[in-house]
Amino acid sequence: MDGAPMAQSQLYTPAEVACRLRCSEWWVKEQARRRRIPFCWIGGSYRFTEEQVVATVRLFEVQPVEPPLAVGSVVRAISRAAHSDEDASGRLRARAPRRMRGAAPPSTTAA
Repeated sequence: MDGAPMAQSQLYTPAEVACRLRCSEWWVKEQARRRRIPFCWIGGSYRFTEEQVVATVRLFEVQPVEPPLAVGSVVRAISRAAHSDEDASGRLRARAPRRMRGAAPPSTTAA
């Protein structure tokens, strides 16, 4: 060591970390076993420092990809797109029922 005194840091068990993160103890152990979160291996069991718990939260933090659109602008964009194509060929048509797809069209002439 470099002569600096070791700071007294609290070590947490997986159960304590799970309680703080509001998840299951199994999840904490599984993430550590798969080396997805930082941990200490002391005495044959997982232990976590405060810094490692904070790092775990940061690892699983999700940031928004883009700023959300205002609800009004989304509605206007949808209605504009729906009314922009007045051509009938671009309209959707219902499919024929499955029982009618393979059958021949009914004859219009009487025998």
